[in-house]
Amino acid sequence: MKPIHIELLIAKHLRNTVFKNSAVFIISLFIGTLLLFAAISGWKNYNSQNETSEKYQHQSREDWLNNPDKNPHRMAHYGNFAFRKSTSLSVFEFGMEPFFGNAIFLEAHKQNTANFSEAGFSNSIMRFGEISIAMVFQILLPLLIFFLGFNSVAAERENGTLKLLLSQGISWKQLLFGKILGVASVIMLLFIPAVVVLIFVWMLLQNFTISADETIKMLLFILFHFLYLLFFCAIAVLISALSKTSKKALISLIGIWLLFTIILPRTTQSVGAYIFEAPSKAQFNSNIEKDILKQGDSHNPNDPHYKAIKDSLFHAYKVDSVQKLPFNYSGFIMTEGEKISSKIYNQHLEDLLQIYERQNSFSKAVSFLNPYIAMKNLSMGLSNTDYDSYIDFQKQAENYRYNMAQKMNALQIKYISNKKPAVTDKPLTIGKDHWADIDSFHYEPKGILTVLKTELLSVISLILWILLLFVFIKIAAKNLKAI
Repeated sequence: MKPIHIELLIAKHLRNTVFKNSAVFIISLFIGTLLLFAAISGWKNYNSQNETSEKYQHQSREDWLNNPDKNPHRMAHYGNFAFRKSTSLSVFEFGMEPFFGNAIFLEAHKQNTANFSEAGFSNSIMRFGEISIAMVFQILLPLLIFFLGFNSVAAERENGTLKLLLSQGISWKQLLFGKILGVASVIMLLFIPAVVVLIFVWMLLQNFTISADETIKMLLFILFHFLYLLFFCAIAVLISALSKTSKKALISLIGIWLLFTIILPRTTQSVGAYIFEAPSKAQFNSNIEKDILKQGDSHNPNDPHYKAIKDSLFHAYKVDSVQKLPFNYSGFIMTEGEKISSKIYNQHLEDLLQIYERQNSFSKAVSFLNPYIAMKNLSMGLSNTDYDSYIDFQKQAENYRYNMAQKMNALQIKYISNKKPAVTDKPLTIGKDHWADIDSFHYEPKGILTVLKTELLSVISLILWILLLFVFIKIAAKNLKAI
């Protein structure tokens, strides 16, 4: 009999044995229902959020363009909104998206943070996490795998059939790989239909117009979840083979599940935040304001920094008042002030991001001890629902805000006179056709290469875990005993 045929027979026998247990049907039905609920819930959340974002982004644009003739500086303070649309894979992996805002108000001289998160408008239950397909794949299916595989070998040892199997010429290696294949074949009965639904929904959301970048993300999302589940199948069988009884195997596997999915993730977050402490939002904003005031106050005509700029302009243009300058002095000063405030903000933001990067690096380092953390990080990265995607949105919005403010300042410098109008005169304005010079904001999600570069440690961690586990299985196959 061919070796691979023996493993298939062992797998078939385990699968048949599993389905004799009515509890397996009940649990599988429950998880299948959760997967369906998660798909419908994700679909609704995606459509709701993107429809809302599109609606208000369009409305914000219309409001901007419908402004009458106005002073450019007033338009800079009138501001605009930046909305972030969800990517199609966020239907299956919510990640941190419900807890981060998806809209930022953009105005001159001020950097605002994102607002209007889903969690902010929800009940307290949601703050414990929503049910997503990724959550079922990453947490509940491994638990089901442990339930299916805890007695795969231990029960054979307890009832004496293990010794009989080995005496008939079946090797430990064949037995272990056959059992792993059997557990995996049962799980695939849930995983494969879920993936088929997942692909159909994903294509439907994009109107069957699929980009290469999104396709690669989708394929990697499926591939790494498949490898992740295969890893847990191997753990279940290996622990069962190493345990004297099914009870000991079950207790050990539940302990591993709790350690991987609950204890280590929570501990990692707390320890990372404790070691690399970040300033509060109030402290962050206060530090920025202090540094801006040290540099100078553009609204104070007697500020030393800006007075020196004014004196240098008088000297360069050989004039003795701002009214005689060939351009709008206020617009020039606002341009300088925007440069300074944006530079200081970006410096503080980079410092803050370095702290967060150290916290995240600590978490990614722990992924070498916990495949769940590696899979979670990679899954969020591929679906653009991780913290890096949120920061990327903030940076894109800030870049848009800065360019908007500086374009308005440039229009003021060019078209607005230095002479203040009399009380009876018409206010100094420019034509409303200039507002169309500012393009509408459009958020661009991170590409696959950026995601893989960011999550390289997670990818390496998952691959190493799988390779290491199969090495352990080969070692165990040479040392395990039937009794």
